Amino acid sequence: MPPRLGRDFRWLLGSSWVSQVGDGIALAAGPLLIASQTHDPFLVAMGALLQRLPWLLFGLYAGVVADRLDRLVVVVAVDVMRAVVLGILVLALATGVVNIGLVLVVLFLFGTAEVFADTTSSTLLPMVVAKRDLGIANARLTAGFVTVNQMLGPPVGAALFAAGMAWPFVAQAVCVLLGAALIAKMRLPAVPAPEEPKRVRHDILEGLRWTWRHPAVRTLTLTIVAFNITFGAAWSVLVLYSLKTLDMGEVGFGLLTTAGAIGGMVAIGSYDWLERHFSLGNIMRVGLIIETFTHLALALNRSGLGAIVIMFVFGAHAFVWGTTSRTVRMRAVPTEFQGRVGSVYLVGVFGSMVIGTALGGVIAGTWGIVAPFWFAFVGSALLVVLIWRQMPHIAHADEALVAAED
Repeated sequence: MPPRLGRDFRWLLGSSWVSQVGDGIALAAGPLLIASQTHDPFLVAMGALLQRLPWLLFGLYAGVVADRLDRLVVVVAVDVMRAVVLGILVLALATGVVNIGLVLVVLFLFGTAEVFADTTSSTLLPMVVAKRDLGIANARLTAGFVTVNQMLGPPVGAALFAAGMAWPFVAQAVCVLLGAALIAKMRLPAVPAPEEPKRVRHDILEGLRWTWRHPAVRTLTLTIVAFNITFGAAWSVLVLYSLKTLDMGEVGFGLLTTAGAIGGMVAIGSYDWLERHFSLGNIMRVGLIIETFTHLALALNRSGLGAIVIMFVFGAHAFVWGTTSRTVRMRAVPTEFQGRVGSVYLVGVFGSMVIGTALGGVIAGTWGIVAPFWFAFVGSALLVVLIWRQMPHIAHADEALVAAED
């Protein structure tokens, strides 16, 4: 953590890492809870769908809230609400009244709170870190996601679930509240206030227009929408792929995510070198190829060890792609538009996942658990061909913005 990033960034990083521990625990415990209530592929996929559906319903409105209100207050208040929802789930599990219907309702409520928390918290980093340092700051935040969310959290979540279904969600609630306490210590610069109050609809349209008129952000948004449809279809049944196709057991499912995290850790050590030696456009091109062939490899694989190796490679790609795309977007967007433009991007991310998970459930229910991975491979391959020439535009826009600040 270079000292120039400042104290406020350290509070933000600490909050992010603590929250990621809880989210990582739920990453394994959530699908296992659903699988404990039903093995119907459609209902399993529905669990993932209902967590992401709120992005379609409330995502753009959350961007307006982030740009209009005190961002720290919004994040802290919503985190408290998330802890309350988790408390309801824990109470239901402890009293033995849980069923698949209740689980799906709780997932929807938690997903709704997460829309406002994630949209608003994503606006904080550009407020406390200079444009030239956003790459390294994003890498530090993403490193927390890789290590504690994907590597530490899932096996802990799976182990806690094996000890008792309520324990992982108790742990997640504690992490959410601690993260809120840490982020409340930040001190942010003032956000330029609008000259006069405007309708929510007007603010949403402003965010949409800004996104469409900026080539780099537009390209990023369209790319993530397309690829998350295929990704969502495959990942919606990953828990069943692990438990039934590979027969890896509950802890084995957690190990798949851990393998991806270890791949991400390898990428952490090489990211600075990649930025110095390759353009962002070429880095993203290679990443899209890796993601495409990940789906093919999982479709053909029938070995638990093979799946772990595949997830290792995918994890390295996911770290590099995520860090690069967030940095480009944050450098490009003015402070007063961070919420609205960020919400457009995040709605694209999760909205396309909604479509993908719904497709995954239908495809798996009709043609089998492996079928969504074949769908993801074919769809991704076609998309790579269509957007191949657009990737270099992202690199040029990013370099120009950093040069302008210098």
